[in-house]
Amino acid sequence: MQRKIRVLVGKPGLDGHDRGAKVVAAALRDAGMEVIYTGLHQTPDQIVEAAIQEDVDVVALSVLSGAHMTLFPEVLSQMRDRGIGDRLLSGGGIIPPDDMKTLAEMGVGKLFGPGSSTQDIAQEIRRWFKETTGEEPFVAPAPAMPTHVPMEVDAPAPRATRASAAPKAARTVTRKHAPKRAAKRVTKTATKRATKKRTAKRATARAGRAPARKTARRATPARKARTARKPARRR
Repeated sequence: MQRKIRVLVGKPGLDGHDRGAKVVAAALRDAGMEVIYTGLHQTPDQIVEAAIQEDVDVVALSVLSGAHMTLFPEVLSQMRDRGIGDRLLSGGGIIPPDDMKTLAEMGVGKLFGPGSSTQDIAQEIRRWFKETTGEEPFVAPAPAMPTHVPMEVDAPAPRATRASAAPKAARTVTRKHAPKRAAKRVTKTATKRATKKRTAKRATARAGRAPARKTARRATPARKARTARKPARRR
């Protein structure tokens, strides 16, 4: 009978980069395992306590801070002291090959560095589980591929041309009910241009380049009478 492998993913220490841990956790979940993620800034005590409460088979640590030679032995020691030393302690991070070899001699499982395949991680966990417990691990079935491709994918409809996309009747209605803002914008632009022309003409006249024309007043009878009534100015 197949059983799902329970994995605890932990981020011990002050390392705040958990993107890789989340990617691995999602990949193991998709592979058919039950994954528990403890979150950031966990102590070895908290990780071991969570592993006991969740009754996990594997404890996977993600260490990118360079403290792997301290955190892995501490977690392994507490797992043995609390009676779960037979569980797999694995993980990954920025760990040199020499340190991986030293940790393996202490009893830590296989470690994975940057760029490792998530399939290799899942395969290694299944191999350890089968050799240790003698049970067959549960493997999630591969996603089924569609057996038939829809018609619209095989032969996409041709793109409509500009003439066919906008019928003549629709274009006429659009012109008829044009927004008022466009008309106001055109009116304002024309008014600004006319104002600029008048201002330029006045400035030119004041500068003497094009003297303004003076229109002679017509001598109407009323104007002649007012002029005759005015007294002569004394010099």
